[in-house]
Amino acid sequence: MGKRRRRKPAPPPALEPDVTSTDTFSGKVGDIVNLEITDVAFGGEGVGRHEGFVVFVPFVLKGETVETRITEIHKQYARGALVHLKTSSPERIQPTCSHFGTCGGCQYQHASYEEQLRIKHKQVRDLFERIGGQAMDIVVHPIACPQPYGYRNRIMVRTQYNRDTKAMNVGFLRHQSRLVVDIHDCSIAEPELNKALTKVRVDPPRKNGIKFNLRIFPEGWKLPPDSFFQVNFHQLPNMIHAVKERLKDAGTRFLVDAYCGVGFFSLSLADTMETYAGVEVDRRAIESARINASSMHRTNGSFIEATTEAVIQELVDTFQAAATTIILDPPRKGCHASIIEVLRKAKPKQIIYVSCHPATLSRDVKLLCEGGLFKVEQVIPIDMFPQTQHIECICDIRLAHSR
Repeated sequence: MGKRRRRKPAPPPALEPDVTSTDTFSGKVGDIVNLEITDVAFGGEGVGRHEGFVVFVPFVLKGETVETRITEIHKQYARGALVHLKTSSPERIQPTCSHFGTCGGCQYQHASYEEQLRIKHKQVRDLFERIGGQAMDIVVHPIACPQPYGYRNRIMVRTQYNRDTKAMNVGFLRHQSRLVVDIHDCSIAEPELNKALTKVRVDPPRKNGIKFNLRIFPEGWKLPPDSFFQVNFHQLPNMIHAVKERLKDAGTRFLVDAYCGVGFFSLSLADTMETYAGVEVDRRAIESARINASSMHRTNGSFIEATTEAVIQELVDTFQAAATTIILDPPRKGCHASIIEVLRKAKPKQIIYVSCHPATLSRDVKLLCEGGLFKVEQVIPIDMFPQTQHIECICDIRLAHSR
């Protein structure tokens, strides 16, 4: 199947002090070892120990005992593959998808949905304590998704020529590999996308290595073909409700929607604010946001084509810092240090930081709160990505002396 290239393994999650290896590994790659799984780390891998040395294993749950084949050995940790499940967790279930464990898209289909939420809750709490320097109790229990399967409105499909079958594989990357799994349907994708995938498979692209998106566009929203929009329509009402509650609690009157895209947050919340401003560097997204505002009759605000750091201070000064909320919804890599510095100087009453990567969120929260300038009121995880390692978080940050 094409040139066999293994994907470079991702680095391990940040190790907590009590799971840091101090001894060297006594074995070698290929060894079979017995492990008791004591935790599930951020990223979805189970944590076990062999002679005191940390070993990460995918597709296992806390409390299970497993036989593991060592696949990688590093200075402070090793990785292994599940060979045999000796003792199962009561939360283990039969995966819905026949590709689970081979396809790299899902990490938790072997866990009950209640257990998935418990795992993600603990992971977010741990990250906020360890990286963000925050108390664990600020993180509330995750908001469950009303539809844990068939929820994704966008999937990226790849092609790769299979030398064995002499046909084109159409699907997703394998777990820990650059090879493509041939997929007939995806259990976490919306049914309409699986119908589209079937059509693609009937007449697949002839070229090797093609990547393309299949997506369902949100009803009532104008957006460019490649523009970002939340991938789970079923959770959007819960997300907006959670943010509205935090706005109400803060009592602010003005809203700045940074990284606003096509205006999802600002237009969904405009009726609760005196005025709003959306900021986005992508011209096509801003043009769409203005069209959306007009069609939704959200006339109490405007959209600005600019970088966040260039206009945030002026907007906060105009709106009055003591009555302003800033919504941050940056890419997975988080905010640039210059934006953090501008926010610390601007001193808005409230920052609502929305992130799909709690590790970078925790890092940015620590920088914002340095010296006691800001304080985290609450972190609300919202499960936008059931069956996977990912979790969205809504973090309510307040100016420390605003109350």
